[in-house]
Amino acid sequence: MGSKWRKAKQALGCILIPRTLEGSSSPSPPADSVSLPSSLSPVEGVRLTLPMTPTPSSSGLRLSKHGTKSSKKLCAICLNTMGPGHAIFTAECSHSFHFNCITSNVSHGNRICPVCRAKWKEIPFQSRAAGSPLRKPRVNSVDDAMAVGFRQLHSPRSDTHQNSRATLHGPEPSFYDDDEELMQEPHQSNAAAASDQQSPNKSSFRTLEIKSYPEVPAISNSKSYNNFPVLIHLQAPLTSRSDDSEPNNPKSPSGPPNPRAPVDLVTILDVSGSMAGTKLVLLKRAMGFVIQNLGPRDRLSVIAFSSSACRLFPLRRMTDTGRHQALQAVNSLTSNGGTNIAEGLKRGARVMIERKWKNPVSSIILLSDGQDTYTVTSPSRARLRKGYGSLIPASIHGFQIPVHTFGFGADHDAASMHAISETSRGTFSFIEAEGVIQDAFAQCMGGLLSVVVQELQVEVECVFPGLQFSSIKSGSYRNHLSADARTGHIHVGDLYAEEERDFLVMVNVPTADNFANEMPLFEVRFSYRDPITKEVTTHDKASVVNICRPPMIIGQPVVSVEVDRQRNRLNAAEAMSEARAAAERGNLPGAVSVLEDCRKALSETVSAQAGDRLCIALAAELMGMQERMANQRVYEASGRAYVLSGLSSHSSQRATARGDSTDSTSLVQAYQTSSMLDMVTRSQTIMFGGSSHRPSERPPRSSHGRAKPR
Repeated sequence: MGSKWRKAKQALGCILIPRTLEGSSSPSPPADSVSLPSSLSPVEGVRLTLPMTPTPSSSGLRLSKHGTKSSKKLCAICLNTMGPGHAIFTAECSHSFHFNCITSNVSHGNRICPVCRAKWKEIPFQSRAAGSPLRKPRVNSVDDAMAVGFRQLHSPRSDTHQNSRATLHGPEPSFYDDDEELMQEPHQSNAAAASDQQSPNKSSFRTLEIKSYPEVPAISNSKSYNNFPVLIHLQAPLTSRSDDSEPNNPKSPSGPPNPRAPVDLVTILDVSGSMAGTKLVLLKRAMGFVIQNLGPRDRLSVIAFSSSACRLFPLRRMTDTGRHQALQAVNSLTSNGGTNIAEGLKRGARVMIERKWKNPVSSIILLSDGQDTYTVTSPSRARLRKGYGSLIPASIHGFQIPVHTFGFGADHDAASMHAISETSRGTFSFIEAEGVIQDAFAQCMGGLLSVVVQELQVEVECVFPGLQFSSIKSGSYRNHLSADARTGHIHVGDLYAEEERDFLVMVNVPTADNFANEMPLFEVRFSYRDPITKEVTTHDKASVVNICRPPMIIGQPVVSVEVDRQRNRLNAAEAMSEARAAAERGNLPGAVSVLEDCRKALSETVSAQAGDRLCIALAAELMGMQERMANQRVYEASGRAYVLSGLSSHSSQRATARGDSTDSTSLVQAYQTSSMLDMVTRSQTIMFGGSSHRPSERPPRSSHGRAKPR
């Protein structure tokens, strides 16, 4: 045992395996390291200490030497104990696994040790092929082990494309209609559903809240006003789950499950050569977290791409068996070859389009750390980026299947990744530090697993004669005005639980000399579909926006902080866009000047002087962008991606991950919901060995109920 432990330490460093998370405390990892499971699955009680920057060694990584020996020997694939009665395979690198686990692992085409990443010359297989050499395995079991064969591997070919195909295993079907059937569950009767709608306690979970705020409460009736701003504020209903249970999670406490809409999720993962080492290890760990937090009604498919693309795992429900198979498939990934984002995106879109069944919520996650080296057919980068958007089929445009993109590291093509997300109504996140990838995935998952509103549309209609809309400030959400400019529509789409949207409606208000009472400006209506019941809810009783029209206004009118806050957000987003355009022209001093002018103007506004937290966060964000435009090298490495991620967040009013901090508070933004925060907290507690069920500390809420940055 001592000699085996010394061999393991030479190859791995030190594996820290505490008995349980709830039991005796284990030493904390050093400040410059991340806690990492010894396999990709973030299962409790197993973690591995890994420095953020690897140094070369025989296995490609040199792991930290902090930790203690384990009292139990675990299989690094399934994380179960290897004991008497189990056939155990010990590889040439001295790492041991359950025989069934490792044969299943290599069946995916993996020829590398899941622990130390050493390349094997021999792999196990269960049936002997004609002419294949046999070698007696080292099997540690008191019982007779099954007969084991080893297939001798040839030296890797120099052809990068062939290596890529070896990494991404096997032939695929010509049509992706082999998705697993949805879990059938009994639905509520119509009478029960009607009863729920009539119950005051239950209806609060199904009601979309709507409020309106004129810029000032009164304007003189003797004057006309152009572009008078009125804020329309929407907030999605609360999730119906309780704090001590997790929907669709088999580990939740017993009792009737609280419903949430099940998800079809396709992950498109870059496994090119630049992902080798720590990046790939952390990507596997992040995917393990995703798999662990999907429920048996959710379905997952995994697409991997390098020089080519392959559907690594079909669309399967995340039951215990589905999770196990998904973990094995992800664990089989190795990195080599080029970067063919286009093929990966096309393959992921096919999975969504060709599936037989559809869950209520559908989404695609795309991660890449490089620029597409196969689709560059034009010297014009603008044309290329436009081509990326056109890669997304029309059937997943709009709000049906958003593509949430994650640019990993300093070398990814931020403009193209942003274009993909913008075209599909997804979000673009910038993962600057390797250790943030799991938190970034967790934040995205927290939203996708809490969709409570779909196909939301907002209608505004003028009431007072002569009044017209001049414009609607809705960011990335489509809007249009009627020919007479008296009716407008905003196409919002999906909302996560407790998520908020703010739209500024600009109104041309005519004079009203003979009108001294409250004037009705316009009405607000909305409709949306419930993702669980499929029922369409229409807000028939319109909300009327009124304003006082006295003959004279005495004193300075009080400006609404809510309206001023949103105007600041829009102005900041415009400044970011203008600064980015200047930076792309090579005018970095001009870009910095634009951001600085906006920051100064922001500090003089009503909401900023009132200490509004969103304004404080915007000012800090503008300052961060200025620092990342210090010179061309810094802008290319992080500035462009940081600005584009900010634009994605503000235009969609949805949280995105950006920056280089591994602290979870860096992800607490104005648009982060409680569900997102809970999932990020779970990621952090698992990463650092805490209890995954520890109650999270919620951030303070704004006057609208929105989470405020800390």
